[in-house]
Amino acid sequence: MSEPQFTLSVDQNKYLPEGGREVHAIVSVEASAAEGATAPSSARASEVVIIDTSGSMSYPETKLRAAIAAAQVAVDTLRDGVEFAVVSGSNTAKMVFPRHQGTVPATPETRAEAKHALSRLTAAGGTAIGSWLRLADDLFGGRDGIRHAILLTDGKNQHETTEELDAALARCGGRFVCDCRGVGTDWEVAELRKVASALLGSVGMVADPAGLVEDFRAMTEAAMGKSVADVALRVWTPQTARLRFVKQVSPSVEDLTGKRAESAPQAGDYPLGAWGAESRDYHLCVEVPPGELGKELRAAWVKLVVPGPPGEEARVVATANVLAQWTDDEAESTRINPRVAGYTGQAELAAAIQEGLQARKDGDLDTATARLGRAVVLAGEAGNDEITAMLRKVVDVVDEATGTVRLKRDVAKADEMELDTRSSKTVRTRKDETVTTRRGEG
Repeated sequence: MSEPQFTLSVDQNKYLPEGGREVHAIVSVEASAAEGATAPSSARASEVVIIDTSGSMSYPETKLRAAIAAAQVAVDTLRDGVEFAVVSGSNTAKMVFPRHQGTVPATPETRAEAKHALSRLTAAGGTAIGSWLRLADDLFGGRDGIRHAILLTDGKNQHETTEELDAALARCGGRFVCDCRGVGTDWEVAELRKVASALLGSVGMVADPAGLVEDFRAMTEAAMGKSVADVALRVWTPQTARLRFVKQVSPSVEDLTGKRAESAPQAGDYPLGAWGAESRDYHLCVEVPPGELGKELRAAWVKLVVPGPPGEEARVVATANVLAQWTDDEAESTRINPRVAGYTGQAELAAAIQEGLQARKDGDLDTATARLGRAVVLAGEAGNDEITAMLRKVVDVVDEATGTVRLKRDVAKADEMELDTRSSKTVRTRKDETVTTRRGEG
């Protein structure tokens, strides 16, 4: 499959009131298979599967067996020729396959050898996720193309300091994408989310080890479907403007603001990772100086860039404008674009849930009650039935409209962790289905 065809579109209300300064827009990026392309991706790719083999993985013993089976399925799912390796993680990271530090191309023979090596894994020791990631980074080396890792753990990162993990994430950021999974209920959602966020991957919970096989198959299939790596959103703003934030808002909520790399005067690149045929949405907020009534300004010039051939500059494959125009027509300036409103609400919902659950864990029950009550209101207004159902496992809802709730005394840990994990995933809600949006509205 050749490189996908990219398109950019913008949803916004460009009109600002007199003196208005803040411009919001949803930038949608869509990648579709090249016309006439039917073959699977043939892009250069590397895969590293990292399996937690700390002592806790042996309790119950079905956990390690399920992790081994899942890793074996991941190996089977690799395309022929994809460079791969399998790593076991405990206090340190060790090679499972190949035995030397390196990768090998996927063939029927190497897959069989890797699966046999996996079948001999045992569990002992502690958890030091940063060391696992450093070994994965060494294995990817200077390879180009798709670089993807899967990381599975069942516990907290207890055998290295926060500073050591942060240093590993700083080293690995931008070098490969890592999808993270926690199995059982003894791991920390915030900790694994930090890893996934730094490495542009997803975080997910597999409460029952029996679900690991299908989850690993799906993650590997998705990685094998990617056809272009290191895509970036390049955003230019005028000298007098300030780009306040860039956030991915679909398929999950992820703040990219701090990942900016300066690329040209008044322009910065925001990494979007690897792409196949898919679509994602991004929320941009630009602060501009107030303009004269009737004046139109380009508040941002957005470009999608992909790596060029070795030794050449990145290529621009799509562009779009974010505009601002000042008006004294109150009806125009107060009209809120429905997609901007919808995604703003989902981002606020994610923050309310995560802050509320953390406050509950910290024993700050007043803050927990207030934030989770706010989450109930936002989920109800959005018609997000899935999150509403999860919230009701954590709080008793007295009045949904006002967000009056009582914290439940006894909450299953799996329910709390599932709510936390799901909070940052964007879902299509009943409210979305009733709104007709004009793409590129201006």
